[in-house]
Amino acid sequence: MNTPLAERSLELFASCPKGLEALLAKELTDLGAQSATETVAGVSFSGSLEVAYRSCLWSRLASRILLRLGEVQSQTKDDLYQGVRSFEWDDHLDNQSSFRVDFTGSTPDINHTRFGAQMVKDAIVDQLRDEHGWRPSVNAANPDLRINVHARGKTAFVSIDLSGQSLHQRGYRQESGEAPLKENLAAAILIRSGWPEMAKQGKPLMDPMCGAGTLLIEGAMMAADIAPGLLRARFGFDRWMGHVPKTWIKVLEEAKERRQQGLQSMNSDIIGFEGLGSVARRAKGNLERVGLAKRVSIRQQELIDLEMDSDIEPGLVVCNPPYGERMGDEASLVYLYKHLGEKLKQNCPGWEAGIFTGTPSLVKSLGMGPRKSYALFNGALPCKLFLYDIRSREAREAVSEKQERNQSEVRTVTYISEGANMFANRLKKNLKQIGKWARKNNIDCYRIYDADMPEYAVAVDVYRDWVHVQEYAAPKSINEDKAQERLMEALAVTPEVLNISDDNIVLKRRERQSGSNQYVRQAEQGRMMEVNEGGCRLLVNLHDYLDTGLFLDHRLMRVRLQKEAEGKRFLNLFCYTATATVHAAMGGALSSTSVDLSNTYLEWGKKNLALNGLSERRHRMEREDCLKWLEKDINEYDLIFMDPPTFSNSKKLRDVFDVQRDHFRLIELAVKRLSADGILYFSNNFRKFKLDERVESEFVVEEITHQTIDRDFQRRKGIHRSWKIMQK
Repeated sequence: MNTPLAERSLELFASCPKGLEALLAKELTDLGAQSATETVAGVSFSGSLEVAYRSCLWSRLASRILLRLGEVQSQTKDDLYQGVRSFEWDDHLDNQSSFRVDFTGSTPDINHTRFGAQMVKDAIVDQLRDEHGWRPSVNAANPDLRINVHARGKTAFVSIDLSGQSLHQRGYRQESGEAPLKENLAAAILIRSGWPEMAKQGKPLMDPMCGAGTLLIEGAMMAADIAPGLLRARFGFDRWMGHVPKTWIKVLEEAKERRQQGLQSMNSDIIGFEGLGSVARRAKGNLERVGLAKRVSIRQQELIDLEMDSDIEPGLVVCNPPYGERMGDEASLVYLYKHLGEKLKQNCPGWEAGIFTGTPSLVKSLGMGPRKSYALFNGALPCKLFLYDIRSREAREAVSEKQERNQSEVRTVTYISEGANMFANRLKKNLKQIGKWARKNNIDCYRIYDADMPEYAVAVDVYRDWVHVQEYAAPKSINEDKAQERLMEALAVTPEVLNISDDNIVLKRRERQSGSNQYVRQAEQGRMMEVNEGGCRLLVNLHDYLDTGLFLDHRLMRVRLQKEAEGKRFLNLFCYTATATVHAAMGGALSSTSVDLSNTYLEWGKKNLALNGLSERRHRMEREDCLKWLEKDINEYDLIFMDPPTFSNSKKLRDVFDVQRDHFRLIELAVKRLSADGILYFSNNFRKFKLDERVESEFVVEEITHQTIDRDFQRRKGIHRSWKIMQK
């Protein structure tokens, strides 16, 4: 006689996100599992049907609970087909049942999961039709039974999915935030942070940036001993032929009783803060659905206003702050993390904290040394959980004083590395020297640091009371994580050294540019700022484009043009935002023509002219490819400036432009437009550039690079090269 299913020892498997295997093995063992064995992204175990049901209802960490039917050969697709056919599928499906197949992995001749699922589906349907005369239906959206097949090369594991929808879907979260944290990952963060033990002691839990409230809800469910699956409408075993309702009802009623008792004995304060009203309302809706609205407090409040009630004893702060991936996000996030650290130290001394992030380098900005960290995954994204003991301000100052008194002692872990301190010292030195020079010469915008230390490959430019930071692309030999870490360190110390607000830092990434990429819009803020250079009023935009509208390294060239332009006809080729035109016009140029292919920058140039009270009638703007324009132009000029890009494949160009290849033709055409004693100033920033020999043989040429590099750019060689060219 066969042993009833409810009394058998079953072979089971629980899947989970990577990094949770050890926690899941312990959790399943506590639920009654036997022989729990960790594997990648899951745990194999054995147990009764009651243990399987309890695992579905109570596991906070598992994604799925699978009942293993057995292993089959999958050397070929025919082996897989025959192996799946060998199971008695009428033990699991009847003639009214629907099912779906979830196929993962690959075999020697099956590389597509849809094809693998089709093979398994055919084997099941054919077996039931041939042996019993009926066939079940397939329902991908809402099947009665999910059958899971995981192929691992020559072997495939065939299972019944007892969970149905992924177990992380508790049922309380109908809406989520912009970057939702899965419920089982949230539970793992809390467990790793020590919350279950703190909850037993009645300690408080606080999330200063709670979003839709997932961490708080998972924490409250732990504190109130609420099974995470109690809200689910159904499980995968509900319509399974092997389901034993009596056993399930026993497990379910036990969980309901524990919930009632847990809510009565729960005495932890659980508090969340969220700045956006719509998101705070979403969090409250989630709490209503799980029945915890009266047990968890959600307050609409920005991080800047964070303030804990003085009568709340220390507990656990848990937080999943944003970790953006778009260009420029890092700059604002550095200061967000810095602000978070300051608020926690100010309001939560004596608390413990768990900070979860997908950008580990950002946590240095918190200003706290972690006591421990854990590697976790948010989907495919590798992340880390950092654990902290938040010390009071007095305790931190005492440690600092002790370190100063005894420098021979080993330094405690600090968020500022030795390299960051060296970067800060270099910035201070440059500020003292270059800042003084800039103030003396009434220079609003200047470069204060230009990869002076190769390890910190950034350029730091001051624009009045703003700072524009550009990160150079690191060589392939530099570890990407290390480069990111150093960038975060540089961003952390810069505002302190320069004594500016964190909000006035703008970060850009400068990589090797192709075509017109340097002109591609990076943001949509449209914030213009007026600066002064040599008596000229110029508009810069620090946010929207890779460059700001003002090439600082050409300052001396613009001043030179201003001094030489009086009474002359001026031509500005590749004019960008026409800053050189403004200088020439303010220097008394009789007229000017500015040519560029970008309508955006010509409009910007018009604003620069208007800001200085200069008429477009005397100072024309032409939208055209400069090479083509020169071929058609018949006018004569006394002063010409051209600073062409290294390379351009703009869609507006008929041909690709390459400065090394095309510069002789450009210069030749430009010189033809010069008056008898006219001057052409030619410049470019291609580091490998070589002036064509024909230029020196046909024209009077003088390299004036050293005369056009101002003090703030003398530390970095090759920023640009410049020549003065005249007719023979």
